[in-house]
Amino acid sequence: MVEQSDRAPLLDWEEIPPPDPNQAAQPPPQPPPGAEEAATQKSSQPQTGTAAGTGWSSGSTPSIITCSPTRSLTTVVLSEDGGRPRTELFGHGWDRTAFGPVCFPGLSARDQWEEKDQIVAVFVVTFDTRSGNMVEWCLPQDVNLDGVEFKSMASGSHRITSDFIYFRKGCYFGLACFANMPVESELERGARMKSVGILSPSYTLLYRYMHFLENQVRHQLQCPGQYSPLEAFYEDKKAVLPPTGNGLVNACPTWSVTTINRCMHPEMKITHPAGCMSQFIQFFGEQIMVLWKFALLRKRLLIFSPPPVGVVCYRVYCCCCLANISLPGIGVSVPELRPFFYINIADITALETELSYVACTTEKIFEEKKELYDVYIDNQIVKTHRSHLQPLLRLNAADKEKYRKLTEQRQLLLYSQEVEEDCTANEEDLFILFFMEMNNRIFQTLSEVAGSNDPTLTAEHVRAMGLDPQCDRSFLVDLLEVYGIDVTLVIDNLCCP
Repeated sequence: MVEQSDRAPLLDWEEIPPPDPNQAAQPPPQPPPGAEEAATQKSSQPQTGTAAGTGWSSGSTPSIITCSPTRSLTTVVLSEDGGRPRTELFGHGWDRTAFGPVCFPGLSARDQWEEKDQIVAVFVVTFDTRSGNMVEWCLPQDVNLDGVEFKSMASGSHRITSDFIYFRKGCYFGLACFANMPVESELERGARMKSVGILSPSYTLLYRYMHFLENQVRHQLQCPGQYSPLEAFYEDKKAVLPPTGNGLVNACPTWSVTTINRCMHPEMKITHPAGCMSQFIQFFGEQIMVLWKFALLRKRLLIFSPPPVGVVCYRVYCCCCLANISLPGIGVSVPELRPFFYINIADITALETELSYVACTTEKIFEEKKELYDVYIDNQIVKTHRSHLQPLLRLNAADKEKYRKLTEQRQLLLYSQEVEEDCTANEEDLFILFFMEMNNRIFQTLSEVAGSNDPTLTAEHVRAMGLDPQCDRSFLVDLLEVYGIDVTLVIDNLCCP
């Protein structure tokens, strides 16, 4: 984690403007329909003031986004003339300028930029020695926050001094910052514990407010009951949602929850410049290829880890990114891989009806609830109680080769950043594009075979997809069934060493 300033700005994603003001005002070449208008509207909005002493500010200037539907997907390339490696990250049907947000096909500029300032609730949770976790304060006062007191203060948090937690509440997503401060009070048993959190229709926004929440939870520990900064924050950032008739926050804007999540919009840098992807790769190593297969098959993945849970929420997000597919029409009929982030026993009922999700928990009891998940990840150990999924736990030569390529591309990226000072790409882009390219290649091949006169999938086809004809047979069988692709698989030999 990088050092964070005491100012704790709300919008630390704000870009440094280019030195030439005239250049900043120029629109990108050949923008997609509506992108120029959306960018103009965003940049012309006046910045609101800063509440002195509250540790938060508002207002930002977005980067210019560009889409290029003709560019093919690639990642890091070596110089043809034997010179130093050069990094180029181009998406399948999209591109990005400098550090700007990614533009996905099917996501208009309106979808990407109009989800700003969509805070539907702000709350403070405290631990009471007699009543346990409880909501101490919230805005709006009639918002339904049932269960938030347990989601925003993870089980086992009393052993740590601070944490942050991403979670899901109904069709909304939340971020809470937790802090534990020793106090000389017999009533509080020597410790004061609180969490300050927010709810939003989309998780891609939440990281913007991390520093503010961290400042506010410290403020609440030192000066309990002083809610004016939170009140001002809510008035500035509150969402304008469709009326529900009963004053409760129940409406779920489909454009922000369904559309954004289906593409797993990678704007969520969360807190540190290196992104969570680097830590994810270093933590799981080659096991990422096992998680990739389960994610692509839309299985229910549950990650267990003791507190702190913040970094584990990163792993939930990274697992979801493994299943990105940008080919039109692919995956529309399969269950959406939904990030639940942190869950506890209060979420059991909700999980019983979910067909596909990724979540994390600090409660060991979930391991016994085998009907709730397909894959259980205990720190770095990946296991499944489903007998037909057992073969997918074994790494084969093709898996190791894909991981070697990923590692090689990361090293080239780091080299270009350190030696050439090339900051036009980052590890998050590389990670997302690497797996998107793999997924696109697999489904492109399957689609072509299914649409041919002879819909027979041969060993050559499987190798072209980067898979092993023998060792990945069970994976392919499940993949064809899950995505409803009608081809004939003619590969024999069901096992491999």
